Amino acid sequence: MKTEFSLAQLADPDIAEADKILRACVHCGFCTATCPTYVLLGDELDSPRGRIYLIKEMLEKNRPPTQEVVKHIDRCLSCLACMTTCPSGVNYMHLVDQARARIERDYARPLAERALRAVLAWVLPRPGLFRASMMLARLGRPLAALLPTSKTASPSPTLLRRIKAMLALAPSRLPASGPSGGTTFPPLGARRGRVALLQGCAQQVLAPRINQAAINLLTRHGIEVVLVRDEQCCGALTHHLGRDGDALARARANITVWLEEAGRGGLDAILVTTSGCGTVIKDYGFMLREDRDFASPAARISALAKDITEYLSGIDLRPSQQQHGDIVVAYHSACSLQHGQKITQLPKELLSKSGFVVKDVPESHLCCGSAGTYNILQPDIASRLRDRKVANIAMVKPDMIAAGNIGCMVQIAGGTSVPVVHTIELLDWATGGAKPGLS
Repeated sequence: MKTEFSLAQLADPDIAEADKILRACVHCGFCTATCPTYVLLGDELDSPRGRIYLIKEMLEKNRPPTQEVVKHIDRCLSCLACMTTCPSGVNYMHLVDQARARIERDYARPLAERALRAVLAWVLPRPGLFRASMMLARLGRPLAALLPTSKTASPSPTLLRRIKAMLALAPSRLPASGPSGGTTFPPLGARRGRVALLQGCAQQVLAPRINQAAINLLTRHGIEVVLVRDEQCCGALTHHLGRDGDALARARANITVWLEEAGRGGLDAILVTTSGCGTVIKDYGFMLREDRDFASPAARISALAKDITEYLSGIDLRPSQQQHGDIVVAYHSACSLQHGQKITQLPKELLSKSGFVVKDVPESHLCCGSAGTYNILQPDIASRLRDRKVANIAMVKPDMIAAGNIGCMVQIAGGTSVPVVHTIELLDWATGGAKPGLS
């Protein structure tokens, strides 16, 4: 794609990066076939190719984003299926991230929407506040039925529709809190390795059982597990809201405490059980590439970050003698794992070797509609994608659904009665742990 940035514009590292990405695009349109919003809406501007044109024009002219540009960028899930499909290697992720930061900086959203986004950015990365908000939402759930509902789904939802979506996502009860930062779990037997385990934000409130299963499995196989003190949200939530100042501050804080922990006792890896977080942590090196003090440390942390299944693939997991039968597992490949991190086979191979009958889900490349805060900000599109995903899952008639991302798990569970568990819970069970529960 031809670009027309001035030399002065190209002096900006972000614009120079955008120019490189834009020039790689050859207009082929392969991305449209795998873009969830284009598949649903059929609008060229709701495809990666269409959004690339909008972003190019916005950046080249260096003007505030228009309402039309914002509408179509907001509808993007950042599922990154387009990057998997693209034959030219267009890094759409870095381009749309830059567009979101520009929109957040230069576009004046309506007051109600600004307030909602500010609340999400403030509450979700803080587990204490998030837990309190979930308790309040439980009280408000009965009122959700009283809120007006549009007869037709809208790709431009109202504030009330978004509030209703938030209330619907709130669980009926919350589990007890898991272990806190600063806790170390010694291995059973001789120590074979030492890792830090990302504690997460929403996950430690909604499903602390996931990290507990990871801790049980790892320590059972001789791995010491550390929950690092003063660790913060990875920054993914605010990064995808365009609030890069907040996201980068969190990244720097995490890099600092993780490197301090590595200096104290050594770390083989920083393990992540929420793939949306993992994709961003692995990108810290790029995000902080221009930071004189953090560029090198960020690259080191990105190299240490691994999805839990990546790390387990290098360990000889010991299956237990307990029988879990020929359980059929529908494996949902989270977008952030298959498209963002290019991890597609490892989780399925680990499950199969552990005795589960693993089934691929039709249209597995299409997003379930969770995408961080997307199912709150774009609830109607998200609901349509969830229903499509659930229908495809039902086709393989599973006993359980496995996924590697808490957002996907909550989203899918809202549309099916089939138990939805994390991949690590099944692997823990297969190697001597308890059968996965949902509390």
